[in-house]
Amino acid sequence: MSAALESHTPSMQQYLRLKAQYPKELLFYRMGDFYELFFEDAKRAARLLDITLTARGQSAGQPIPMAGVPYHSAESYLARLVRKGESVAICEQIGDPAKSKGPVERAVVRVVTPGTVTDEAFLDARKDNLLASLYREGQRFGLAWLELSSGRFSVMEAAGEEGLAAEIERLRPAELLVPESSAPAGIAIHVRERPIWHFDLETCTRMLCEQFATRDLSGFGCAEYSLAIRAAGTLLQYVRDTQKAALPHLRGLRTEERSEAVLLDAATRRNLELDVSLTDRPDCTVAAVLDQTATAMGGRELRRWLNRPLRDRGAVELRLQAISTLIDRVLYTPLHDLLNHVGDIERGLARVALKSARPRDLAQLRDALGRLPELQELLANIDSPLLREFASQAGTYPDLHDVLKRAIVESPPPILREGGVIAPGYDAELDELKLISEHSDQYLVDLETRERERSGIANLRLGYNRVSGYYIEINRSFADKVPTDYHRRQTVKNAERYITPELKEFEDKVLGARDRALAREKQLYDELLDRLIAKLADLQGSAAALAALDVLSNLAERAVNLRYAQPELSDDPVIQITEGRHPVVERFIDQPFVPNDLRLREDRRMLVITGPNMGGKSTFMRQTALIVILARIGSYVPATAARIGPIDRVFTRIGASDDLAGGRSTFMVEMTEAANILNNATNNSLVLMDEIGRGTSTYDGLSLAWACANHIARSVRAFTLFATHYFELTALAQDLDNCANVHLDATEHGEKLIFLHTVKDGPANQSYGLQVAALAGVPPKVISAARKYLHELERRSAAAQQVKPQGELLLEFPDDEEEEEHQAVAALRNVDPDAMTPREALDALYRLKKLIAAN
Repeated sequence: MSAALESHTPSMQQYLRLKAQYPKELLFYRMGDFYELFFEDAKRAARLLDITLTARGQSAGQPIPMAGVPYHSAESYLARLVRKGESVAICEQIGDPAKSKGPVERAVVRVVTPGTVTDEAFLDARKDNLLASLYREGQRFGLAWLELSSGRFSVMEAAGEEGLAAEIERLRPAELLVPESSAPAGIAIHVRERPIWHFDLETCTRMLCEQFATRDLSGFGCAEYSLAIRAAGTLLQYVRDTQKAALPHLRGLRTEERSEAVLLDAATRRNLELDVSLTDRPDCTVAAVLDQTATAMGGRELRRWLNRPLRDRGAVELRLQAISTLIDRVLYTPLHDLLNHVGDIERGLARVALKSARPRDLAQLRDALGRLPELQELLANIDSPLLREFASQAGTYPDLHDVLKRAIVESPPPILREGGVIAPGYDAELDELKLISEHSDQYLVDLETRERERSGIANLRLGYNRVSGYYIEINRSFADKVPTDYHRRQTVKNAERYITPELKEFEDKVLGARDRALAREKQLYDELLDRLIAKLADLQGSAAALAALDVLSNLAERAVNLRYAQPELSDDPVIQITEGRHPVVERFIDQPFVPNDLRLREDRRMLVITGPNMGGKSTFMRQTALIVILARIGSYVPATAARIGPIDRVFTRIGASDDLAGGRSTFMVEMTEAANILNNATNNSLVLMDEIGRGTSTYDGLSLAWACANHIARSVRAFTLFATHYFELTALAQDLDNCANVHLDATEHGEKLIFLHTVKDGPANQSYGLQVAALAGVPPKVISAARKYLHELERRSAAAQQVKPQGELLLEFPDDEEEEEHQAVAALRNVDPDAMTPREALDALYRLKKLIAAN
């Protein structure tokens, strides 16, 4: 033992040894009814939790900083720490105080981290709380993610920084594991570095096979995904290290392929506000509008669907057909009402697997199992393959339901510690022990009466506390009347507490019965957990099916009450929407929403959209993307009708923002997003581009906007909505056979500008920029000056156009690979410097100079 350690008390020596094993975590060290923290942990916890910082003893002549939280209310403090990204090691007493010499033996029983929490107090009920792991080699990456609170364990392998950023944005894990010194830049989540040997392929493969009890991983479709296996094995080891418990609810891996989904990059997810609002208003998201699910697990499943639209037309049409059936047979309301009684059994089953389930988890599971026969009856003989599949997967469990119904009281207490969870009649031994302890009250009343009569002390009182046990309390003024067989047990203010042989005998009997009753109740509870764990795989399948049924019934209800239409999926290249609406905007505006049509097909792939600011260009573009996404998750859509062809990706370049932390200006962010679109879009992609080039000078911006639009229309041929204030771009429709102009209509009434929000064919005739500025409150004097200057600019532009040849455009972009070579360059190609005299070389130089000047 080091000299520094020997200078501490035995209890602090024990603490320091444990703390050395968890240097980065806050160590909650159990001492009596408190979790104590010391040294730097105490200072940090006091600052984070706003609790009192005190001191205990001394170290090297200095007081030891100390802070603590009550054991019984520790959950609330842990929740606050986890939300701040902190990890906490929970250290409990595991030894018997009666048999311990020196400090009671203690050990860390689990580590609570942002990505591994399972307690309800720490979690958002309707959002996944994911732990992810990442391993990269070159441009390829393997990604694994786990929701420990449900047991969903998934992997993916793909390539590219853009793909990685998109998946991280989709998953938004609470914690990300990476090899040491390889943390990805620009990710605003809690990153935890792990030693590189934790990612060893052989070790990770063996660990995963042991967990799933398989010979190899081929059955999960990821045997060839070495990077994903490295990530998954490291994640599994981390969970084992933190939970220090078996993980029977982790039964396999789901392998996801990026090619199966309609891909949305990080910028697109943010711009479309699928489940996170750009304005910090959680109700202004697509998920918030759609989510009326009966259960929290249904709400989480809905968000998974929304964040991963599918390319597989067959899978999507099965969902649409199920929703149609629920609507036609008016089953969505009774199904929703039934599921209201199910609760979040998915997370409850995970706590069962970890043996951390609370009595109310079991009561909720009991009630859910009791509803399954009703579910089977409701969905019997239904004409929907998907609904029949989910009903079959949900199943029924009469034996488990009967056991839980007999075992758990109707309304159990929140925790097992004080007993009262196991119902009377379930276990004869427990009933007998409870009978002894519960009939003690009358005996004590009778004993108190007898002792008052025997001693003549009228205010003699019998009492009990957990420290002293049972006692007879007598005021000191009656000390001379205390019977001789009374033995002093404790002195308190103005009174003495005594014990008698009879009371001692009763205490031994009752307290022994209570302790044995609590121990028996704990044993019976553990047996119930073991019985449930034996059926865990089937129960988890039931929970997943109930969550999916919840989503389908929810989407059916939304379709009816929000006037959504069933979309038609097509194999033809088409996006045709009749009277489309923005699902979020229409819910939050005071006036009626103005619906608009959209037609994109093989000969009409790009729309150049013009019109005033605030005229509705951005809303029109976003609603198109959202209607496409909703159709591809199998939802009805906010429109009168919609026909959607194959879509592989959705891109957006909308709005102005900078990335100061990453050292990128607004224009740099704009160009980075544009580059992603130009490099990755295909002819099956939907592209939304708004105001490209506005972040730089007029001519630079116009040139870039024209070039981007030209490239997308000619080379990429993606379905594109291209909004712009550069009216020069409306000329694209004359040059390109797959491009058309549309505009958002507005009109002036007197001095007022009225936005009509209607999409019409053709370009806008003006931008109304000064009118919008006036609406924003720009002083009239400034508006007047701007109008005069605008007239002068228009006059100069008109004069300049008069000297140009008729029909010449401001910008002419040649086709790709067809740019006409400059005359000087052509002449230079014919020059052979080695065959020229100095005089000939000088003459050639003058000729080149004239050619350049002439051009």
